[in-house]
Amino acid sequence: MAGMKEQQFTEEKPLLPEQRGTDSDMQDKGEEASGGAPSPASPAAPSNPPPPSRPPHRWHVIARHWLRQTRRRTGGVIPDSCEQLMPPGDWKEHDVETPYGMLHVVIRGAPKGNKPAILTYHDVGLNHKLCFNTFFNNEDMQEITKHFVVCHVDAPGQQVGAPQLPQGYQYPTMEQLAGMLPTVVQHFGFKSIVGIGVGAGAYILAKFALLFPDQVEGMVLLNIDPNGKGWIDWAATKLSGLTSALPDTVLPHLFSQEELMNNTELVQSYRQQINNNINQFNLHLFWNMYNSRRDLEMNRSGSVLNAKTLKCPVMLVVGDNAPAEEGVVECNSKLDPTNTTFLKMADSGGLPQLTQPGKLTEAFKYFLQGMGYIAYVKDRRLSGGPVPSASMTRLVRSRTASLTSASSMDGSRPRACTNSDSTEGVGAVTQTMEVSC
Repeated sequence: MAGMKEQQFTEEKPLLPEQRGTDSDMQDKGEEASGGAPSPASPAAPSNPPPPSRPPHRWHVIARHWLRQTRRRTGGVIPDSCEQLMPPGDWKEHDVETPYGMLHVVIRGAPKGNKPAILTYHDVGLNHKLCFNTFFNNEDMQEITKHFVVCHVDAPGQQVGAPQLPQGYQYPTMEQLAGMLPTVVQHFGFKSIVGIGVGAGAYILAKFALLFPDQVEGMVLLNIDPNGKGWIDWAATKLSGLTSALPDTVLPHLFSQEELMNNTELVQSYRQQINNNINQFNLHLFWNMYNSRRDLEMNRSGSVLNAKTLKCPVMLVVGDNAPAEEGVVECNSKLDPTNTTFLKMADSGGLPQLTQPGKLTEAFKYFLQGMGYIAYVKDRRLSGGPVPSASMTRLVRSRTASLTSASSMDGSRPRACTNSDSTEGVGAVTQTMEVSC
């Protein structure tokens, strides 16, 4: 398999001169010195040598490479492998012991004052690389995240190269997976977090925010389904698992029906990645546990103080025609509308962070600003010269000048909301909004 990946890479991108072999370089120099004839030092040189040969497919390769890049810009980034580079920075891998087992964590940077850490949790069938590489590789996203410590959490046994879990291993429940995160927060000395979760990861982060609200400043939840599966759905999933390969069972959870019917390049690539880069036994355990989840106990009925719901600012994100659309809409109905934003993204399929990373980055920037952070982020769309260098400044928290109702919901952490100096002002998160991008 490794050989096949190397062959595909060399076909897509012709080798640079310094990457070619020594023999090839010597031959080129000999040809240049003699006007295209072979070097006199070559033994048994023919009297009528053939003209210098070039790879006959060179321009075809360049054309294919350009076409591939065009498709990536218009149809979502298709990773060549799960080892695609993460954004620049000193990424360090850690294994953190928690009350419910070991967690694999990848972290960049160190806690910066009172700023929260950005903590991500991937969906079932993925890991932090497959789920978040495209999003965090976005140039504008890097302008934001370089001012925060970033922490990627892999569910037990889901990281690249994870050994197979032992037979009889009891996979942690969704509640226990959420209960692992306080240990991660304490281990790295985070004051608080802003969570970014997708699917199963969104469910886990929401549960974490319900159990430990003081450790969470904000949540970006993609494709969250707050409902547990009924007996009929559970039986259908079991039957599907018996008749289909595991990757084909998981794909309908990740991608829209339109993407699956068209068998897009993104779907084909992720089918291969799930099969080759994630231990199938471990994935099966995580998949079964996710499908055995209970309802997230949330409601916004009753008084503000007695409502059992997320008390931090929340941005719900779902793609049009995504399999999780109905669940995200229901989750929106259970959250406080004064600090919830509902973002429905057009032309994004089932995984907006893969197909529309630029739009999601922009939404995330304004989400941070609404929480009390100002970002002067380089905008590559601007043509009027350079823009101010990126910087993040923590606004003073005020109990009296808040324009959002987050202060009334969480008296311990009210936030001031002020307009930024950027060309686009900060929109105060005052009500639930549905935005089609």
